[in-house]
Amino acid sequence: MHAHAEAGVPLLETTGARATIRLNRPRHLNRLQPEDLDALLKLFDRIEADSSLRVLVLTGSGRAFSAGYDLGSIAERAKGEQEQTAGSAFEVVVNRLEDLALPTICRLNGGVYGGSTDLALACDFRIGTEACEMFMPAARLGLHYYKSGIKRYVSRLGVDNAKRLFLTAERIGAPEMLRIGYLTTMVPTERLDEEVDRLATLLAGNAPVAMRGMKRTINEFARGELDERAADRRHRDSMHGSEIKEGIRAFAEKRPPKF
Repeated sequence: MHAHAEAGVPLLETTGARATIRLNRPRHLNRLQPEDLDALLKLFDRIEADSSLRVLVLTGSGRAFSAGYDLGSIAERAKGEQEQTAGSAFEVVVNRLEDLALPTICRLNGGVYGGSTDLALACDFRIGTEACEMFMPAARLGLHYYKSGIKRYVSRLGVDNAKRLFLTAERIGAPEMLRIGYLTTMVPTERLDEEVDRLATLLAGNAPVAMRGMKRTINEFARGELDERAADRRHRDSMHGSEIKEGIRAFAEKRPPKF
């Protein structure tokens, strides 16, 4: 296991085919600072460039996943010429995570608040404990949320749930998060790592090129921005690629495929 060990910024650990990014400001409920955003972008690039890595787990240190982006930083960066950088820097990170080539799991070890609700929503899967809770306080703060975040809420959770969460700023618990589709899976606290391990192992064993292409197509469908030619080309290429040959051979031989 290798760690990116600069204090305060997110930590990267790799074990076999799995990368884990851990938000690392537990005293402040892993509130994200401007330097964390830069670090996350670099870590995403590093993970994507390593062909041995097949799945990413994103989680937090301590008792919460994340309290979101530091409001003080937003206020400071919103002055004068930096007005466009306050929310956009965070938006870039979330969109980059959503488009990451690897499948992604958010391990929700506790509460998820503000902008970090969108960070988690950008992951492909969200596994949380029964003690999880979330709220989106934009309406209480007088903040109109950035459009790609609102689109993610609408496409993932539906119009009615997006309106409820954004316009009421209501706090909801894990059972309701599961009901509206925010959580993929809810487990007892003691089973969180077991369920994350199960899903990460499953994803890491599947065909990476096929998964990458299908993830991109699914995300494009969700955004209403499908590149039909590219999706068709990925489908055709897969029919002649090495992955499908191994998949069919493994199926015939009744063994797990080795991609």
